[in-house]
Order: sequence, then structure tokens, then C-alpha cells
Amino acid sequence: MGKILFVMTKADQLTLADGTRHSTGYWAEEFAAPYRAVTEAGHEVVVATPGGIAPPVDRASLAPEYNGGEAGAEAVAALLEQAVELRRPIALNDVDLADYLAVFYPGGHGPMEDLAADGDSARLLVTALDAGKPLALVCHGVAALLATGRPDGTSPFDGYRVTGFSNAEEAQGGLGDKLSWRLEDRLTALGVRYAQGEPWASFVITDRNLITGQNPGSSAELATTLLKALG
Repeated sequence: MGKILFVMTKADQLTLADGTRHSTGYWAEEFAAPYRAVTEAGHEVVVATPGGIAPPVDRASLAPEYNGGEAGAEAVAALLEQAVELRRPIALNDVDLADYLAVFYPGGHGPMEDLAADGDSARLLVTALDAGKPLALVCHGVAALLATGRPDGTSPFDGYRVTGFSNAEEAQGGLGDKLSWRLEDRLTALGVRYAQGEPWASFVITDRNLITGQNPGSSAELATTLLKALG
């Protein structure tokens, strides 16, 4: 058993194409399902954010309709309250990757605002990839890959099979035409081999030590895949 690093957003607002701001943060299920899985397996979770700022939850993600009803919403809210790691994050630039067995990025639209352009996160991702450590990202957390690059200008993830929140899901979620950019488009331009499953259904891709999940419903499967990768 050991430590697993959860890299999370500090952004509570997303800048839209028209310059207005949309309330956001991390998506509750995308933290809760993996957190429950890895802690029940005996691992310790450490949360890291830009500047060590406590990650904000997207309040919309606490609604019953996204959690299978009132009981599910109450269970997720209780887990977030009990997860003290959310209230004592470390700063990304203080992370020593040698201390961790694996790295995980939850989503929510927040990472599009900060982690998609964060240099400390980018260095961590490349180091984890090159070291062969299990590296898992789900939904909009996959946007963190966009900040990475090799000295020659190429992406370290060039040619990797990757999934993430799709254009179809953005459209069905109501933000598709309002966003200044969409994840599927940027991933395709990055040079990864983007693939997607049915909207909102669990869809997880593993390519070498990189594990990606498409949407909130992929969180539990992604966590199971990550634990299997840890042996």
C-alpha cells in the first residue's frame, strides 16, 4: 500500500467564449468514486492543486439527478465532507513524484481553466509518463495533457490512445456552443489517437501506463483499472 496523488483544479469559474464566467470546479463523482476505491484498497490519497488552494466542488455535481437520486447525492456529499484531504492540499510545485505509486486527475470543467495550461502539472505528467507510473485522468481532467510538450515541440503523448469528454457530451450538457474551446478538438490537434464511446456511458482506454476515462460515468471503471495497474 502507498500514496496516490490526486491532482485537482483550484478554479471555481470557467471563462466562456463571450468572456462571461460559468461556475465550475471538480465534478463530485469523479473524485468520490476513485477516492472510495483507492482508500478502501488501503492506499493513502494526497491532493495537490496549483498553489495548494483547496479544490472547489462544482455545486451542480451534487444534485440528485447526477448521483442516482437523493440517497446517492447524500452519500457523495457525506464522502466529500469526510475526505479531509480536500481541505489540506499541497502545492503542485512541492510534489516529489517519488513519494507516489500513481497519479490521478479528476475532471469537471475546472481543469480547462487552470490545469490545461499549468507548467507544474505538465512537468509532473511527463515525469510520471516517462517513469512508467500509472497515470489516470478522467473527463475534463484529460485537459491537463494539453500543457505538456517536449523541447522539440512535440507532445509526449503523441500517438497514445486517449479518451476524454466528447463534443457530443458538451453539446448535450448545454455548454458546447458557449465554450471557447472543446476538449475533443484540442486532443485531436495534440496528436493523440482520440476515441470515444456512447455519450455518458463508461468508456476507459489504457495505453501503456496511461489510463483515461471519457466522462463522469467512467470514474468507477477507471479507478478499478488503476488499482489493477498497481497490482
